[in-house]
Amino acid sequence: MTKVIKTPLDGLLILQPKVFNDDRGYFYETFQQTRYKELGIPPFVQDNLSHSKKNVLRGLHYQKPYAQGKLVWVTQGSVWDVAVDIRLNSPTFGKYFHVILSDENHTQFYVPAGFAHGYCVLSDQATFNYKCTDFYSPSSEHGIVWNDPDLNIPWPTTQPLLSPKDKTYLCLKDIAHEQLFTSN
Repeated sequence: MTKVIKTPLDGLLILQPKVFNDDRGYFYETFQQTRYKELGIPPFVQDNLSHSKKNVLRGLHYQKPYAQGKLVWVTQGSVWDVAVDIRLNSPTFGKYFHVILSDENHTQFYVPAGFAHGYCVLSDQATFNYKCTDFYSPSSEHGIVWNDPDLNIPWPTTQPLLSPKDKTYLCLKDIAHEQLFTSN
């Protein structure tokens, strides 16, 4: 059975699947539809995989209007994973939560719609898996600059490797409210 840990930010969940280890290696279920549905996680429609080297920082990304909830985990290496609440009327608006995901701890992180998401690779390389609740929509893509001083996220590197697009994002306070969310 998967252990579920609620975080201080409503909707974010840490999931720790039961891992079966023996001298051959390990086995665990990365997803079981009924179990995740019982947790209130919407159905997934798309899987993504990224492979990155040390100090690559991807994020902070979100989509609107085609918002994606994401179930994420690492199958090789380790990452410092973060989600930022961008629901305008949430009591935790502008707050972040982070967790380390690795091939050793097998931890999963559920990031619902209404959060910006990003991660930084800690190991020499990392393979990062996503299950998404909506399809990728380039016209819905938005982001927050990784080093927003108001968020004050303590990223594990001060000189991340960024995509050209991730360098152009604005601080949260400078994003039009229409591009953000309201909580349910």
